[in-house]
Amino acid sequence: MDRLTWVECPRDAMQGYPTLFRTEDKIAYLQRLLPVGFDYLDLASFVSPKAIPQMADSQAVLDALAPDKGINKFLVIAANGPGVERALAHSAVDAVGVPLSVSTQFQLRNTNRSPEQSLAEWAPALDRVRNEGRELVVYLSMAFGNPYGEEHSLDAVGRWTEQIASRWTPDVISISDTVGSATPETLKSVVTTVRDAAPGTSLGLHLHMPAAEALTNGLLDAAWESGIRRFDSALLGLGGCPFAQNHLVGNLPTEALLTFATANAATFGVKPLALESAHNAARAFFNYL
Repeated sequence: MDRLTWVECPRDAMQGYPTLFRTEDKIAYLQRLLPVGFDYLDLASFVSPKAIPQMADSQAVLDALAPDKGINKFLVIAANGPGVERALAHSAVDAVGVPLSVSTQFQLRNTNRSPEQSLAEWAPALDRVRNEGRELVVYLSMAFGNPYGEEHSLDAVGRWTEQIASRWTPDVISISDTVGSATPETLKSVVTTVRDAAPGTSLGLHLHMPAAEALTNGLLDAAWESGIRRFDSALLGLGGCPFAQNHLVGNLPTEALLTFATANAATFGVKPLALESAHNAARAFFNYL
């Protein structure tokens, strides 16, 4: 049976939420996720608090969760070199994720740097990620197109992937459907392109979609058939990137991924009863009626 690597993304669910959560409430919610058995918890980011005020307390959140971390692996997001350095300063961080977009406009909106600037400027900090034994995850953003009218092609996806692999040598490239534009056909084509351009790199998938479509739009089937075994998800399907466009598309719901993985006889570390408890905690935390 195939082993599924499961990345739960409460950070993605929280970051665009319209109301600021109290730090103590955030910590209490995240503690409910620790027993579930996710392979990674994407739970914090080191970015400008002016850009993402919801994540301004990431240091305090990590400090509070570290004593109860157990076997959980903590993944955090950084959007520039100084952010990477701040992430590495915390001993509880196992993996650092950074975005590199096929779309120039989105990279500028997301990081205030062009893709070319990001590749060059962040390299010294990302070298430290590997040198310190942490994992480096690069999110290949806007991999399936963009809402800005910029030209998009498989050739461009391949070129950027080659540069990421050669300049940053990440442990994982997570192919990101930032605005929910993928189809089963384009997903297969993009996965093949990225795999050919970075043959020695593990691949993951970060899908944005309306929650109600997760088991009917064919994307999970296409991903599985393409050999993807690492998936990002978020309880209730909440979230999305606040820099991409004017509305949040939503994440692949964790509940749908459980249904899909079970139907495909995949093995995974998630405990269904603990996940049910976390699901109920998410409904209360996000006031999800």
